[in-house]
Amino acid sequence: MLITMFKSKLHRVKVTEAQLYYEGSITIDEELLKTANILAYEKVQVVNVNNGSRLETYTIPGQWGSRTICLNGPAARMNSVGDEVIIIAYAQMIEEEARLHHPKVILVDDHNNPLN
Repeated sequence: MLITMFKSKLHRVKVTEAQLYYEGSITIDEELLKTANILAYEKVQVVNVNNGSRLETYTIPGQWGSRTICLNGPAARMNSVGDEVIIIAYAQMIEEEARLHHPKVILVDDHNNPLN
């Protein structure tokens, strides 16, 4: 049996852009993706701290070091520039792996720079 576990997250990053007329997804600074152990095109959940919305999408790598967090397509209607969001990745594991698993949590400052 596989269990879906919280793998990693970018905690309370600020939305820097919202591009409505794009095919969809979330663009994230490639350095932030690497720091959080989230892959390009990986499915993520985006939780908006400001308005409570939740959505699932996939990641697109943005320019390294840009600190970009850009909601694209329909997700742009659910998130505004300046909103704080939590970007969560999950992984499926067997029970033995899940019991030993420790998620990676990346905290950021007001400019989306990692603090840990």
